[in-house]
Amino acid sequence: QIQVVESGGGLVEPGGSLRLSCVASGRDVNHFSMAWFRQAPGKKRVGISCIDASGTHTKYTESMEGRFTISRNNAKNVTYLQMNSLNVDDSAVYSCAAGPVCTRSRVIWPHDYHYWGQGTQVTVSS
Repeated sequence: QIQVVESGGGLVEPGGSLRLSCVASGRDVNHFSMAWFRQAPGKKRVGISCIDASGTHTKYTESMEGRFTISRNNAKNVTYLQMNSLNVDDSAVYSCAAGPVCTRSRVIWPHDYHYWGQGTQVTVSS
């Protein structure tokens, strides 16, 4: 069983930055790929980015590439999501998840990930 806990959300002004953290614990946690998703009120959960177990392969949803950067520190069992140039449309609950593979296809699907955190709220507002 893998446990996942996100942190780092909060209120930020448009144009600002935030770094989210995701701490994973459990057996063989560093063998898992990690991914970030977000869900705005009334909308479906959307994949943002994933990173494989070694940290050498990353994937981004096309609309978010360039502003968001995923990374991981396996020594600390932490995965990060650096978010820059935030706008009001980025307001959502951001969740981290662990799964077997970081996809090389076009879409990062939630159903490919088995262990989820509770999420952290990000609000972009002036």
